[in-house]
Amino acid sequence: MRVDLQDLVLNSKILKAGQKILFSGTIYTARDAAHSRIIEMLDSGKKVPFELKNAAIYYCGPSPAKQDAVIGACGPTTSARMDIFTPRILKEGVKFLIGKGARSKTVVDSIKENSAVYLVATGGVAALLSKTVKRADIVAFEDLGPEAVYKLEVKNMPLIVAIDSFGGTVFKI
Repeated sequence: MRVDLQDLVLNSKILKAGQKILFSGTIYTARDAAHSRIIEMLDSGKKVPFELKNAAIYYCGPSPAKQDAVIGACGPTTSARMDIFTPRILKEGVKFLIGKGARSKTVVDSIKENSAVYLVATGGVAALLSKTVKRADIVAFEDLGPEAVYKLEVKNMPLIVAIDSFGGTVFKI
């Protein structure tokens, strides 16, 4: 099923756990260090340098782009490392999380409470996933190198709905 981020923002409830999709739209990369800074900014009342409301966050730290490439390898990192930050960013309006691996019960409950969706990308196919990226720009925390926040425009990124907005999950919890 081909899905566009803007359509999903209006109706994320069409996605069901286990469903395979081809995702298109704007996503932001953010790993541990970026999440920590985002939470610090929110806690101190500062404005985050990109919009969290209705955003898609991809747990990824891309490698540098080779000549004539938009981005280097950009595979998912283990999502559970972001579990301590996830309920807060979901409360700020993030609607889509992309990574790999199972999430805690607290995160599953928060996904359901905030009508969000967790999508998984297959690990080990970082080079293939990079071919779905049509544009990549650093938008925050450039000093973090590969853990900087990138704004990516993706077309037909292959993902699986792992946790849907009803709390349905492909994982045993």
